[in-house]
Amino acid sequence: MEKIIESFELYGKNYRFEAGELAKQATGAVLVTQEDTTVLLTAVVSKEQRDYDFFPLTVDFIEKMYAVGRIPGGYLKREARPSDKGTLTARMIDRPIRPGFAEGFKQEVHVVATTLVVDGMNPPDCICVGGASAALLAGGAPFDGPAACVRIARDTATGAFVVNPTYQELAESDLELTMAGTADYISMVEAGADEVSEEDMLAALAFGQEAIAAFCERQSAFLAKIAPEPKEYEIKSIDPEVTRRIEPYFDQMSAALRDADKVLRTEKVAELKASVKEGEFSEEERALWASNISAELKALEKRAMRTMVIETGERADGRRPDEIRPLYIKPGFLPRVHGSGLFQRGQTQVLSVVTLGMLNEWQRLDTIEPVDGKRYMHQYNFPPYCTGEAGRMGAPKRREVGHGALAERALIPVLPDEDTFPYAIRVVSEVLESNGSSSMASACGSTLSLMDAGVPIARPVSGIAMGLIKEGDEVVILSDIQGVEDFLGDMDFKVCGTERGITALQMDNKARGLSVDILSRALSQAKDGRDHILRAMLETIDAPREELSPFAPRIETIHIPVDKIREVIGTGGKVIRGIQEETGATIEIQEDGTVHIAAIEGPAGEAAKAMVLAIVKEPEVGEVYDGEVVGIKDFGAFVKLTPGKDGLLHISRMANGRVAKVEDVLSLGDIIKVQVIEVADNGKISLDRVDKPEAPPSKDGGSFRDKGPRGEGGPRPGRGSGDRSEGGRGDSRTPRRRRD
Repeated sequence: MEKIIESFELYGKNYRFEAGELAKQATGAVLVTQEDTTVLLTAVVSKEQRDYDFFPLTVDFIEKMYAVGRIPGGYLKREARPSDKGTLTARMIDRPIRPGFAEGFKQEVHVVATTLVVDGMNPPDCICVGGASAALLAGGAPFDGPAACVRIARDTATGAFVVNPTYQELAESDLELTMAGTADYISMVEAGADEVSEEDMLAALAFGQEAIAAFCERQSAFLAKIAPEPKEYEIKSIDPEVTRRIEPYFDQMSAALRDADKVLRTEKVAELKASVKEGEFSEEERALWASNISAELKALEKRAMRTMVIETGERADGRRPDEIRPLYIKPGFLPRVHGSGLFQRGQTQVLSVVTLGMLNEWQRLDTIEPVDGKRYMHQYNFPPYCTGEAGRMGAPKRREVGHGALAERALIPVLPDEDTFPYAIRVVSEVLESNGSSSMASACGSTLSLMDAGVPIARPVSGIAMGLIKEGDEVVILSDIQGVEDFLGDMDFKVCGTERGITALQMDNKARGLSVDILSRALSQAKDGRDHILRAMLETIDAPREELSPFAPRIETIHIPVDKIREVIGTGGKVIRGIQEETGATIEIQEDGTVHIAAIEGPAGEAAKAMVLAIVKEPEVGEVYDGEVVGIKDFGAFVKLTPGKDGLLHISRMANGRVAKVEDVLSLGDIIKVQVIEVADNGKISLDRVDKPEAPPSKDGGSFRDKGPRGEGGPRPGRGSGDRSEGGRGDSRTPRRRRD
């Protein structure tokens, strides 16, 4: 195939599709660009068809550090496991692509997005969905496209929506809405917002749907140039005989589903399915129709659940569509940790735990994004036991990374800034029991734990998961969905926010024809649910605690002159290490002179603070210090005033009377009281001793008069005005002969 290019401009930015030059052995390959950001999308459809009971789609997003002109960190200097951002981008491509494949298509599909160039201004993620769609369609895959993805921002100055904003435009926005779908329906939504109202969010969704349609139109023009040859793929269908034998069990399936307890309901459904397999099919038939029987039993369960909701308005656990499950909320659940909160809704239980640390404990990121790290980290764990299963535990899976990112995004808008609260903050949500929407439980648990830790969040955040059952024109919106409604329903719509507005949103949709009107109803019902949950949370803790946990570090911030940073750190870090070892505090110094001092106990922090301030303080004339003698010379002693500043005490000012040797009155390590009498332009400090002792007698028993420092006009031994005493140089001189 010859090289084909489709270049176009939309919403103020330039895009390009290319095909026919790269990766020609793949089923389909498309190079897609936004300005200079360039990503290669390849799609491969396996030639073998497996007997899976699911659709085997794999999506990988490969971050190449050469795309941003950097060498990877670490010992290997090679890209290894994907970053969290890479994982989230792979999920973002997968979620709108997966529903577009034909039901019954079981051949493996592998989509790979390889970043070739990232220009530092235009993110590479959104264009990957359009590139994946084009690659699949160019290869003749049984995919219902074109599909596209857009990110919508809103200029806070003008209120105008921006499509696929640059990083700079995104920084100036109070909204980040990422949505994907086709020209006809929305299939995926991700959003983070600064407490945006439901009305504004709906306006952004409607605008985004128009933008998606525009990108799909340009993709169609590109595909028309390619004119891909249609390919024949086998689409498996259920044998009618299997359907005929299973259909009579509809009423029994409906009865098995009616149980509020997830474990009992699951057991009843599993027992019924096993009974149908054993009673209706012979061993030979079970071997022949294995995947057909499993698929049809799953379809029967789905029809029974959906019919129950549509026809009776009653859910599997007996709730009304807008009813929330019972809540159990307990902030401060654990001792000694910096903050904790237990949140339970029905059979979903999450324990969230906060740890506070120095800002230098933030998470450093080594990705293609122009972000060095993040100060707030939320991590979500979903162990097998939370669903009553046995399994292996290891690195977090994509789902765990995605759910953690959603809860993290929900809390970011209400966190205090670094100047107000100079801490790195880590929240870990442990899912202890799960039956639907554990991610929203972790968002609520995070709020509880942050308030319990005394983090001064602006407002508490609550979250809820909404569902949808759509049969023709019949639509039922479900609040607080449980697992079976997520699994067998048409939509998983998660909404987080405060009393003022939305902070995060995520939606996966399997229903065609999802309109803005339906989304409006879902958002309105979600707000009622969020408010109900928030009120229950505030009954247990109505504001952040006034004091931090006694086990959390106290961090105090001071500012020092930039030219004093070197003195505080010392040669090879000697000074700052000494302060930390002596006090037990931890000190972090930033390039602008900001100093954060952390200590578990207040006195340690105060001592470290005093030592830092003493180093940077410039002594002034008249100030009195208790200083240590740190150096002795013939002409005087050096006295340590502060950890980084010494002054000179001249020998003439050490005692009353003449001092022959410094060692006669001072020794190294002595602590003496001195006063600053002069600070020279070059920074040298002259001292005078306060409460001088009497000078020791000389060796011959007499005492010597103090000659005073040079230049003060004091008499010198053997000299003076008219002194001609015996032994003086005046009497030993030979008088000059007068000339006549």
